[in-house]
Amino acid sequence: MRAIWKGALTFGLVNVPVKVYSATEDHDVSLHQVHNKDGGRIRYQRICEIDGEVVPYSDIDKAYDDGDKTVVLTKDDLASLPAEKSREIDVVEFVPSEQIDLLTLDRAYYLEPDSASPKAYVLLRKTLEQTDRTAIVRFSLRQKTRLAALRVRGDVLVLQTLLWADEVREAAFPSLDESVRISAKELELSASLVESFSSDFDPEEFTDEYQEELRTLIEAKLEKGDAVDTAETFGEQEEESGGEVIDLMAALRASVEKSRAAREGGAKATEKKSDAAAPAKSKPKAAEKKPAAKKKKAS
Repeated sequence: MRAIWKGALTFGLVNVPVKVYSATEDHDVSLHQVHNKDGGRIRYQRICEIDGEVVPYSDIDKAYDDGDKTVVLTKDDLASLPAEKSREIDVVEFVPSEQIDLLTLDRAYYLEPDSASPKAYVLLRKTLEQTDRTAIVRFSLRQKTRLAALRVRGDVLVLQTLLWADEVREAAFPSLDESVRISAKELELSASLVESFSSDFDPEEFTDEYQEELRTLIEAKLEKGDAVDTAETFGEQEEESGGEVIDLMAALRASVEKSRAAREGGAKATEKKSDAAAPAKSKPKAAEKKPAAKKKKAS
C-alpha cells in the first residue's frame, strides 16, 4: 500500500505522527464505452467552449458562478486555504461508540504510526479499546474539510470519514404514519424466522456474484465470440415472481418451515460428508481354530 497523506493525530498536548492509507479498494471489472455499430471506443475530451480547443488537465482551473459574475479559483488559490495547509487530525471529542450512526459512515483509511517509537499510537489504541469510545476528529484531505470517526480494528487505528449532518436526507414516508396492528402471534413467528437465520457474520463467506458472472461472460465471449449462448453459459434462469404478501401469517409459517427444513438438510449433508471422510474401522479378525490335539490310545 502507498500512503496518500502524512500528518499527526493530536489530542490535548499528545501528538501521534501517522501515515494515512486507503483501507478499501474496488474489485469491479473495468469496462469502457464503445460504439455498438462498429466497436469504436468512445472517448471524452475537455473542450473549451470559447476557442474550441482541447484543454490538457494541467491547464484547468475551477470557478464559481453566482449568476452574475464568475470567480476563477486557481490551484494556488485553493492550496492557500488555512485548512488545506493543516497536516493535523484534530481530536474534537471522545464519544460512546454506539452513538455513531452507521448511515453517516463513509470512506475508511488505515493509520500507520510514523515515528521511531509507536508508543503514543499504541497508547491511544488501547485507551479507545478499554473505554469503548470512538474519537471524533476533524482534518482536511483533498481540498475538503472532513469529519471522521477514529476507531480500532484489530491492532490498527482506522479513520472513517463521516457525512455531515446536512448530507443525510430525512426519511419522510406518509405510509409509516399510519397505525399498524401487529399481533403477538405474528411477532412470535417473525422472531422464530429470525432465529432460524441466526448466525455469526463471516464476510469471507460472501462473494460478489455479479462480478463473478461478468467475468464468466467475458471469458465465454473471448472463447466463443458474439455467438455465445448465455443460457448455456449460466443455465436457464426462472423469473422470480414477487408481489405484496396477502396472508402474512401463512407466509411467516411457510418461511419458518422452509428455513428449518433447509437447516436440517444442511446438517444431514454435513453429517454424511463427515462419515464418508472418516476412516473405515477395520473389523476384528475371527479367531483361527487350532486343530484339535489327537488323543493317545491307552496301551
